[in-house]
Amino acid sequence: MKTKLLGKNPDELAAAAVDCGLKPFVGRQLAEWLYVKRAGSWDRMTNISRESKARLQEKYDLGTSLPVASACSADGTVKYLFEVEGGESVEAVLIPDEDRRTLCVSSQAGCRMGCKFCMTGRQGWHGNLSTADILNQFISIPGAEGLTNAVFMGMGEPLDNSDAVFKAIEILTDERCFGWSPKRVTLSTIGVLGRSKTSWT
Repeated sequence: MKTKLLGKNPDELAAAAVDCGLKPFVGRQLAEWLYVKRAGSWDRMTNISRESKARLQEKYDLGTSLPVASACSADGTVKYLFEVEGGESVEAVLIPDEDRRTLCVSSQAGCRMGCKFCMTGRQGWHGNLSTADILNQFISIPGAEGLTNAVFMGMGEPLDNSDAVFKAIEILTDERCFGWSPKRVTLSTIGVLGRSKTSWT
């Protein structure tokens, strides 16, 4: 199985380029196409040569995938369904509000916290999302370039999947990637001891 490029930071993308016999700057180009321009296909990466893309494709997949279904409510809120690793499905919800377009993001398939008031908690836990699965929610919905804010309040307990969630937030706030201010990202948690991180707050 090929390794996904989505979910790698710019330094890791540069290392992937070198691994394929390419110059490190190709990794910077990949970061721009994936995270700044939200390119979901190799064909859109017009400043990377055909030969370079062929080398990359021998070892790597982009890791992006379109939602398999969507539903829009009367107030303009749109729910998107994504298939993720392991054959599970998760939801991301786009919430428009005047000049804001907030994405409510899932971090797990199901949840093991068991909160009785939560429908996801009643489903049980079916697996953690990878950093690629989390970031794909930001890249593959229609109009992804217009997103302004993110809330980790979808399916799952974010701090129960802290490694993938923190790396996703680091890429969201990396000026070479999405370039978001940390103030635009909200993480909602019931509280999981030993799983906090403050370097990006």
